[in-house]
Amino acid sequence: MSAGEKAKAKAEQVKGKVKEEAGRAVGNESATAEGQAEQSKGDLRGAKEKAKDAFKH
Repeated sequence: MSAGEKAKAKAEQVKGKVKEEAGRAVGNESATAEGQAEQSKGDLRGAKEKAKDAFKH
């Protein structure tokens, strides 16, 4: 996994978690859903990079 892609994946996961928790704190369902979506996007990016690494080795 390239360091840049790994960092992007982690950043999306963290940003999504913060947005989700902030949305929950203020009762904003839209922000909560957006946060969950960002976390999923980060998870998928990480999984994609891991798969690429698996095929390289």
